[in-house]
Amino acid sequence: MRFLSILTVLGASAYGALAWGSLGHVTTAYLASHLVSNSTEAFFQNLLRDETSDYLGKVATWADTIRYTRWGRFTSVFHFIDAKDEPPTYCGVELARDCKPEGCVVTALANYTARLLDPELPAWERNQAARFVVHFVGDIHQPLHDENVARGGNGIYVLWQGRRFNLHYVWDSAIAERLIGRNRRKPYDNAKWWAEELAVQIREGKFVEEKEGWLKDVDIDDATATALAWAREGNAYVCSHVLPEGPLAIEGQELSGEYYDKAAPVVELQIARAGYRMAAWLDLIARRFQEQGAEREEDLWEEL
Repeated sequence: MRFLSILTVLGASAYGALAWGSLGHVTTAYLASHLVSNSTEAFFQNLLRDETSDYLGKVATWADTIRYTRWGRFTSVFHFIDAKDEPPTYCGVELARDCKPEGCVVTALANYTARLLDPELPAWERNQAARFVVHFVGDIHQPLHDENVARGGNGIYVLWQGRRFNLHYVWDSAIAERLIGRNRRKPYDNAKWWAEELAVQIREGKFVEEKEGWLKDVDIDDATATALAWAREGNAYVCSHVLPEGPLAIEGQELSGEYYDKAAPVVELQIARAGYRMAAWLDLIARRFQEQGAEREEDLWEEL
């Protein structure tokens, strides 16, 4: 895959919007920052040149920002995988069938993980890779980023509190914003608050018993298989919760009532999973990179 120039890395705004909405993406990043080890925090603060507690939150939407630039247009296909299934009869993701030749979120997450682990790359390229990894872990947990029908729901128009929106927007933003019920004009404050609440639920609340199961497919030596498992998990919700009666049945329907009641717990769960898995993934990356450095140093001593 191509990579962007250093000017794009340093010049693009950290405060974008869009997929999962800024609320969802920034929440997953802040949640991960609550859960990573101290050594991982130091590793990524150094790589991202940011010693504040916002070091992950600030870059969470960067990949959405640069996809609309002249330099970053090629990354547009990296935010999703088009599962060519038939919800609600059948949901499923097949890499060979559903990933575009230019790439998809599964291969992009694997690619930028590999770049993060490559000691031969300059720090600015690994900085860029870190930004993509943080973003794509979030994207892959949004069910409609794992679905082809109507361009991931963008072509299905529904009602939300009496107003017309596409279904993708409802799952990206509307459900999450209503779920936390805070001032929409303060997405970063809201994300920090929600991340803190989810961290408590993961450490000692309703997610404490199931959280370890969230890591069963994690394998730093096979990032593609890991990402594919996450995409398949997200895609399954297209049949069970996103389009439970099919695309035609949901067109024009009001979704802020019973539909919301069933969908909101899925959104919360997927945000929690994304943040928890992101923390685990970043821990593995930092540990592996540091181990590689120690091995290289040992080899140099042996040569001497």
